Amino acid sequence: MSGLPPFPPHTSLEAIQALFLLFAGHALMDYPLQGEFLSTCKNRHLLRKLQDPARPQEIWPWCMSAHCLIHAVTVWAVTGCFILCAIEFVLHWIIDFAKCENWTSFTQDQALHYLCKIIYVVAAMLL
Repeated sequence: MSGLPPFPPHTSLEAIQALFLLFAGHALMDYPLQGEFLSTCKNRHLLRKLQDPARPQEIWPWCMSAHCLIHAVTVWAVTGCFILCAIEFVLHWIIDFAKCENWTSFTQDQALHYLCKIIYVVAAMLL
């Protein structure tokens, strides 16, 4: 048995394996590897509240993009599909922006991220 399951998955087991890796990648990138800097600096409201000259409010789009790029590349590494990488970048940006604007809760934010991964795998199986 080799490393990554084939993508697109052809069996239910391969789909479950791909989902497991996508979920694990998300958890890894969103918690231990995001770090305090990106977690704080991707949120323009937190930056405004902090009033830290070392973290000017103007850096938030760059930090949000860096965070989303890390997630997108993780999807690419698991699936081997650049199109899903690009889709993940855009969707992750939108979902995290909504959370930072308090339009969604933490639970809704995480549910949307995991739902994206499920849709990627289901769509890949159907195409």
